[in-house]
Amino acid sequence: MDAPREGTVERWAWDYVLSTDLAHKLAPPPVPRAWEDAPRALRIDAPGRPDELVRADKRAKTPRPEALRDARKRAELLHVFAHHELQAAELMCRALLLFVERDPAFRRGLLRIALDEVRHLAMYDAHLRALGFRFGSFPVRDWFWERVPAAESAESFVAMLGVGFEGANLDHTRRFADAFRAVGDEEGARLQEIVGDEEVPHVRFAVQWLERWSGGALELDAWRARLPAPITPIVMRGRPLDRARRARAGMDEAFVDALDRWMP
Repeated sequence: MDAPREGTVERWAWDYVLSTDLAHKLAPPPVPRAWEDAPRALRIDAPGRPDELVRADKRAKTPRPEALRDARKRAELLHVFAHHELQAAELMCRALLLFVERDPAFRRGLLRIALDEVRHLAMYDAHLRALGFRFGSFPVRDWFWERVPAAESAESFVAMLGVGFEGANLDHTRRFADAFRAVGDEEGARLQEIVGDEEVPHVRFAVQWLERWSGGALELDAWRARLPAPITPIVMRGRPLDRARRARAGMDEAFVDALDRWMP
């Protein structure tokens, strides 16, 4: 595929996804003002990976709360979260390049979210450095890249990444904020709270576009139907659900109750 024209938002997104420079991933250049006049749908199947980001051979177990008293264990967990933010930023850019037939407001929203995710990545990297580590200190898994590209439509994409995985992060960040605070890492707890609160408008963005395209309120079975197999809601919720954040994100009580009760 030919790259988008230089000096456009599309080229910025293209370069971010495919860059193999860690500094570029952590702090990309400013976004241009110009968009392509007649953008082509561009599909990227895999991101660029800097040499510093070594791929993990297997999934690392999430440490138990008591284990987080060890700064290295906290750093390993923060590193996982940082890599989640990188993948989210890349996948938002990928969607911006792929779903060019959609409303320009949708694509502008994807760009705003991508920039938030880049900022979150930099925040995690800063706290990793305060703990004596850095982004790249531990192996990574491209878990989201292995799954999200299966969403072939914009509806499926927002259902999966926005309503689903980012929705789950509303729950996870609350739980991990409590865990970091319990072991005396107030900065780690505050970081989780900031990221969790800033994910709320990301999820609301996905809910609103999915409802607009579907012509009705968010409903569990209709949402599930948008998820590519074998993905199910089991990986799209934390325990407990953060009902207050989910309500602020536009999920009504009936949807949250159904998500809470859902079993495979």
